[in-house]
Amino acid sequence: MARIRETGDLSFWYQPRVTVDRVRGPDDVARFYLLLEPAGRAIFRRVIVGRKRLPDVGAHERTWGFVDLVACRPEAVADELAPETDETRTRGVRVAPRARPAGEAGYAIVEHAGHTHLVYVLELPEAPGPVQHELGIHRAMSMIVAVRNPEGAAPPATGLPPGRRAHYPEQLQRALGTRRFAPLDSPKFLDHPGTELVLIAASGDPLRELGIDIPKCRETPEPTDLLSRLGAEPGAHPLGPLLEGRWE
Repeated sequence: MARIRETGDLSFWYQPRVTVDRVRGPDDVARFYLLLEPAGRAIFRRVIVGRKRLPDVGAHERTWGFVDLVACRPEAVADELAPETDETRTRGVRVAPRARPAGEAGYAIVEHAGHTHLVYVLELPEAPGPVQHELGIHRAMSMIVAVRNPEGAAPPATGLPPGRRAHYPEQLQRALGTRRFAPLDSPKFLDHPGTELVLIAASGDPLRELGIDIPKCRETPEPTDLLSRLGAEPGAHPLGPLLEGRWE
């Protein structure tokens, strides 16, 4: 039997490369991430996805990710989604374009058969386009999620350096024991920057497979609702990817 541990709103975002004025495809993407807003809690979590796309369902592909931002104020999230400045000796000051929302969904974190799944059902765009296809965003999807033990041994040059890994309260660290990876038994692991995750694509029909329902983000989802929740000004972020699934 499936047990729902958390529900909320999930949005997908991509950050264009510094040198790109108009994104034409995934090669122009510098970062791809998920933004989770748990229901009933004033908290935002950003998860960077290593491959810059979701893992492939057909191949049951796996990818690595990590929590890089946890904020209680929407203004802090809006600041992180704003243009980024990069200064180098050879190229001077360069500004990365604003992040683009690429989808909005209702999500659930679900325990099932010894695993923990992150499940979502897409609400925007209504008709997925090239952006969603190339970033691996399906209409619905489940991914098995495992947490890496920050105190466990790891192969050289993998994951975050020790100084950037999560430092958990005693209760959470004790739950990991001596395991290198463990199911995401508690969503509170996601409340800690530096939490490292393995995401394994499991199903493109998760509601039937797990026998669950996921609450909608909104009865009538509007792109302006997403931006206002994050403290962003109307018009601050291009909405073509979110509304029509087209790159920009």
